[in-house]
Amino acid sequence: MATAVATPAAAAALSQSIGSIESSQAAQAQAALKVKGKAKAAAEQFEAMFLNTMFQQMFTNIDGDGPFGGSGALKVWRSLLTDQYAKTFAQSGGLGIAPHVYDALLKQQGVNAL
Repeated sequence: MATAVATPAAAAALSQSIGSIESSQAAQAQAALKVKGKAKAAAEQFEAMFLNTMFQQMFTNIDGDGPFGGSGALKVWRSLLTDQYAKTFAQSGGLGIAPHVYDALLKQQGVNAL
């Protein structure tokens, strides 16, 4: 029966190959985490834009009372208010659109959601 004897050069080459595989896997894991982070942010932004559009529609044709009543300043103030409502609502769960958008974005990138 013949036995294989590893030379020091072969052992060093094997060790180097294993090290490069591990560093490659670590780089892929970091890239996947980066993609997941960007996908989550994009999904939340998408839901916030959707909610902002909904909130703006809720306030159409409503004139306000007080110092801003019906003026151009009311439109500016209201747009800022609805934008903040939408962002806050989306960050706290929103309507549940963001998780579906997140999964779709990851699927397009070929990244596993887990």
